[in-house]
Amino acid sequence: MSSAQRREQLIAIGRQLFAERGFDATSIEEVASRAKVSKPVVYEHFGGKEGLYAVVVDREVRALLDRITAALTGGHPRELLEQAATALLDYIDTETDGFRVLVREAPVMSGTGNFMSVLNDVAHQVEHILGAEFKRRGYDPKLAELYSQALVGMVALTGRWWLEVRKPRKETVAAHLVNLAWNGLSHLESKPSMITTRRRQ
Repeated sequence: MSSAQRREQLIAIGRQLFAERGFDATSIEEVASRAKVSKPVVYEHFGGKEGLYAVVVDREVRALLDRITAALTGGHPRELLEQAATALLDYIDTETDGFRVLVREAPVMSGTGNFMSVLNDVAHQVEHILGAEFKRRGYDPKLAELYSQALVGMVALTGRWWLEVRKPRKETVAAHLVNLAWNGLSHLESKPSMITTRRRQ
């Protein structure tokens, strides 16, 4: 096995172990044992468990962002919502280990991207789309950031739930998410207030 092949093997094993157990419960000993190599081989490639984890997470972050970015091709905002929701659910469905790595807590000392940083990147993309739409409809475009965080968070949390239950079908889940988001967005009040506050007035 070449050095590059060995590195890929160790990354694949690390990804699987981090998905199954999380960062803290995974050991270099176990990575080495599964790869049938000595611990120094793992250290030579990654410098330690943190280095291996950083490579695994970085790859997953890029894979998910690439998938979502490539999916955003529609011109209509509702189509874009559908494409983003479907892309995230597709990733959860086909890259389950990768998704599990991202949603687990990152080690405290890690400056590595994690699921929250991925969601922030996606939310920033959505924010630009919403900002233009808000402006067109006469809403305050400064609030696009708030709405983009809410929408992306809704899809992501639903995705975590769906990862465990796997029903209904992912297309149905995406359709319901878009139904809630789009019908909510299409009937926005320009200056919403709390019902409880209104009662007091």
